[in-house]
Amino acid sequence: MRSVLLLTLLATGAAHAAETVRIAMGERPEREVVVRGKGLQLGPDSEDGPFHPLDRDEVRVRHVGDAMEVEGERVEGAVRFRTSDAAHVLSAGNIQVRGEVVALPKGSKVLLVNVLPLEDYVAAVLGGEMPVSFPEEALKAQAVAARTYALQRKIEALGQPVHLGSSVLAQVYGGVNRENPRTRAATLATAGQILTFQLAPIEAYFHASCEGSTETGLDALGRDLPYLRSVACECRPGPTTRWKADVDAGALERAFGAGRGELRVAARTASGRVRRLDFGGRSLSGVEFRQRLGYDRVRSLAFDVVDTAGGGARLTGRGLGHGAGLSQWGAKEMADGGQDYRAILAHFYPGTELQTLY
Repeated sequence: MRSVLLLTLLATGAAHAAETVRIAMGERPEREVVVRGKGLQLGPDSEDGPFHPLDRDEVRVRHVGDAMEVEGERVEGAVRFRTSDAAHVLSAGNIQVRGEVVALPKGSKVLLVNVLPLEDYVAAVLGGEMPVSFPEEALKAQAVAARTYALQRKIEALGQPVHLGSSVLAQVYGGVNRENPRTRAATLATAGQILTFQLAPIEAYFHASCEGSTETGLDALGRDLPYLRSVACECRPGPTTRWKADVDAGALERAFGAGRGELRVAARTASGRVRRLDFGGRSLSGVEFRQRLGYDRVRSLAFDVVDTAGGGARLTGRGLGHGAGLSQWGAKEMADGGQDYRAILAHFYPGTELQTLY
């Protein structure tokens, strides 16, 4: 189905303005949300409306009883807000965004969803996912990866009210404040470009730093994909990519659901990352271990273990992220060495094709 949809887009020359994505704003819905914007207009959750002016620049949306209310008036189902401002900027919760904002009921609360052009989304994601000081070709490579990832997720979620979240579990999206002239330029220079494999948008995973070699999609993410292979990388070790974490016995017991013992690496992947750990007579995959202790704490699976007093352990690690796909610091090194974004993408996603949708 994904290949058929992409062929349709290629054949019809999907219009830039028509390609939108729906992004959940925040990870948790709220009982009351505030939407602000110059000359707010209200309509159903539809591209065509009809929309009518509210004669105000701020509205409150609440979940009361079994329904939502907009400024005290009951509404059925989801509603969409847009602004008469030429910049199309709204404020919802703690974030300023472009496009439109949908408020929809989720359980007994209200979920905000930002509906915006894909290119505006990419420009903001680029500022949240990669240092804007990185070379232009690295930023362009990241823009293509972010656009591809978003489109692939949109196709997977076709017909759903939300295509992607806004946290590290999807792509970090911080709205207008994450945009920058350099992220805008990189987005414009690659507008409409995505990576495909057998005519389908790829799962364009990326991470911060791998320090030597990337990880396979199967070992890092449980995704056995031909273009997520382990490849050599020019990442250089530095103070930001080396880390330590002290984990006490209680945290280990909660992670493994077992009593005290010694934490031991039971197996490693071909790239040297932790595949499986043993503790207290139980075993846990490296991926699940990292999930349970937290990604900020266990920053990658390239780590060594030593025991500490009281039955805890110290993890000494290198690299940042799951290790699959594009390495952002590796992309920087390649760009510094004179390689363009096409070469960077071909290296980290072998076997893929760069195509232009519009």
